Amino acid sequence: MSSPAATTGTTPDGEMSRGPHQKNRSGRSDRSGRRSDRSGRSLRARLFLPLITVCTAVTAANIYLAAPLLSLIAHDFGSTPSAVAWLASVAQLGYAAGLLFFAPLGDSVNRRRLVAVLALVAAAALVAGALSGGTAALAGAVLVASAATVVPQLLVPLVAERAPADRRASHVAAVIGGLFTGVVAARVVGGLIGQAYGWRVVFLGAAVLTALLGLATAYVLPAERRRREGPLFAGLAALPRVVRRSPDLWRACVRQAGMYGAWSAVWTSLALLLTGDGYDLSTAAAGLFGLFGLTASAVAPVAGGLVDRFGAAKVVRSAYLLAAVSVPLFWLGGHVMAALCAAAVLVHAALVASHVANQTLALTTTSTPATANTAYVVAGFAGGALASALAGPAFGHWGWGGVCAVAGAWLVLGWSVTVVRKR
Repeated sequence: MSSPAATTGTTPDGEMSRGPHQKNRSGRSDRSGRRSDRSGRSLRARLFLPLITVCTAVTAANIYLAAPLLSLIAHDFGSTPSAVAWLASVAQLGYAAGLLFFAPLGDSVNRRRLVAVLALVAAAALVAGALSGGTAALAGAVLVASAATVVPQLLVPLVAERAPADRRASHVAAVIGGLFTGVVAARVVGGLIGQAYGWRVVFLGAAVLTALLGLATAYVLPAERRRREGPLFAGLAALPRVVRRSPDLWRACVRQAGMYGAWSAVWTSLALLLTGDGYDLSTAAAGLFGLFGLTASAVAPVAGGLVDRFGAAKVVRSAYLLAAVSVPLFWLGGHVMAALCAAAVLVHAALVASHVANQTLALTTTSTPATANTAYVVAGFAGGALASALAGPAFGHWGWGGVCAVAGAWLVLGWSVTVVRKR
């Protein structure tokens, strides 16, 4: 005769399970409990993509939080906007560093726990930034907050992994659309709130949203039990090898670095142009210009469908053509508002189309998607950070024309280097 232990087992969560018809201590069947578990899993499945998209928007906004507030920050610290423009580069470099160290962990550790921890760290750093008393302290807080704001890039490989093969680019595009919505919100909403209540309130509000949405997203992620092999940061050490063995991944990295650098040069410097002598707009009015960034959110699902139908290469070529047209329009926009508006629409359409195509390629070209995605996004943000760092001094020495020259140079480099190696 079997013992009572023979009718029980251990669930994947390590809890003792009862036999199929065994009752619990209250004498009731466990069927209602199982129905409740299925209901909870169903709710998580329904919330999975929408919540990830919203969380991506909020966390991505943190990287660009300082850009529309430069004039307010400079006034608060008794400086000039061009003298604190380097804060935008600090944010992008911090994000690139966070990607380098944390994003590869998506292949080896529990993403649910990692997302929750990083969201809380980013929120704490934003609070510290709001309380800072000088540019050095603010830069340190922005660096830490941006480094911890890698949640979107931990989630994109998971979205691609769970999506149907024929709709993978469309699902990735939904998350990318959320990312660019966050970029727009950082400029528009951040500019309006900053003008009304001060830049510190913007940082505090971002901290609250980051913590709440980060924890909510961690809740809906599927449970993962991974057995890590080797050092914790083995994915970081594998990055050069992964890129070297995949020409498609290398090409995606370089082309997106060129595209993102061109966009970053003009977009992070735009507040300097709009609030300067040429247009003399307020911070709030300059922030409203970011509404043109909604082009990216509208283009993302279209770009995803085009990639699924025609392939990544054709979409990237078309995106580079759009960006090339936008650069002279940006230069003309130094004096003509209509040209500036048209250029903003074109450059956002180009950036998001290129991003959807290149990131889909990066996620599907190797057997380690989180590591490949890390290489791709780090390359893009490194290109963007370097372009931003050059755009500030270029604006100080040569005005808006110098910024447009930096953007054009990045597009030429991003395309020509990959064409030469391909041949």
